[in-house]
Amino acid sequence: MATFPPYPTHPSGPAGGALRHAHWWQRKWVRYGALIALLAISGLVILALVREQTGTEGFLVGLGLAVFPVPLLMAAFRWLDRVEPGPWRNLLFSFAWGACAAALIAIVANSFATRWIATATADPSSADTLGATVIAPIVEESAKAAAVLLVFLFRRRDFTGIVDGVVIAGVTATGFAFTENILYLGTAFGTDQLSGESGLASVTAATFFVRVVMSPFAHPLFTVLTGIGFGIAALSAERQHLRRVLLPLTGLLLAMGMHSAWNSSSSFGEYGFFAVYAAFMVPVFGLLTWLAVWTRQRELRTVRTELPAYAVAGWLTAPEPYVLGSMRARRLAREWAGHHFGKAAARSVAEYEAYATSLAFLRHRGRRGRAGADFVVRERELLDELWRRREVARPALSYAARATAPVVPVPPPWPAHGYAYTYSPYGAAATPYPAYNPYRT
Repeated sequence: MATFPPYPTHPSGPAGGALRHAHWWQRKWVRYGALIALLAISGLVILALVREQTGTEGFLVGLGLAVFPVPLLMAAFRWLDRVEPGPWRNLLFSFAWGACAAALIAIVANSFATRWIATATADPSSADTLGATVIAPIVEESAKAAAVLLVFLFRRRDFTGIVDGVVIAGVTATGFAFTENILYLGTAFGTDQLSGESGLASVTAATFFVRVVMSPFAHPLFTVLTGIGFGIAALSAERQHLRRVLLPLTGLLLAMGMHSAWNSSSSFGEYGFFAVYAAFMVPVFGLLTWLAVWTRQRELRTVRTELPAYAVAGWLTAPEPYVLGSMRARRLAREWAGHHFGKAAARSVAEYEAYATSLAFLRHRGRRGRAGADFVVRERELLDELWRRREVARPALSYAARATAPVVPVPPPWPAHGYAYTYSPYGAAATPYPAYNPYRT
């Protein structure tokens, strides 16, 4: 268990440490190179497989149509991650894993399993049904969960709670759905080419409406359940080994179950899809959206609660904990820095905000006895990062504090004749404010 100091130390110079020489296989460029090579090979293979099934023209049509929901989904997950934005490399890895590695595992494993069942039972129709409702959910959700597991294990500092789990899982599933939509839309286009159908009555239009318009969130919704399991596990203490294993497994099983129910909707009759969509998918989507937004607001409250200790110790100025706990104030600080000092300054302020948020979450875990053994080291690293950026960040945050400070009415010491002055802690404002006058009836 980590040692948690009750009060932060006062500012001093950045800490230094002895350099350690890692083995060649532990160097970042070796690991990154191996990972990029793996994803690139997976991407080339899945590209060839999809193109083989859809044809070149079908592939291009599927690619053009499948890209529509991707920016919207990525923007939604990025917005959710704005309180403590994770590194872009984690999001790029997650999307690439979903679009390349997970899609390749799914297409190969699903095809092999369905063919094996069809051969063993001599019933291709039942094999297809079993493959869609049982095999596909297990294989696909496990393949997507692998990305969440890798980030959880090897980017542990960037994976600190439920929002991180939701974002990593959602981005992975977005990549997976992108590749799957290319396959489905390209195949539908090939069917229309053979039958001569076109327009709204075509299979391509129907597939686009169901997969891109009505349910672009389906795959992210399934995998987010796995991400929530990992996110709750990240909030658990390191000594709670069973909890840290069971929670992600529970989330994965729920994701598989929900995926299976969704795939089974086509077997529930003519209106089975719409019934499952209205009675099951939409309510769950609303519930998880509410949970994600509520968690985001709770993170902001954590920032406002934990950072005042560092202001008392001298690491932050007095208004900063409250500015950093407001997304509007943070945005104003970045815009002010960018307007007066350029993009580099705005980026520095954004980094300051992210490090301060990570510091608040770290101290929150420490107070609850859930910090890792490197609490003191990590705290000092974050404080050093803040200290290096203070010259640029503090003026911007001070401006944001003045711009967003609430106006508090203060009654005058003498009877007011219908109006009183309002007072702002960052400057007085002589705006009329209705006041109580004991001499008026």
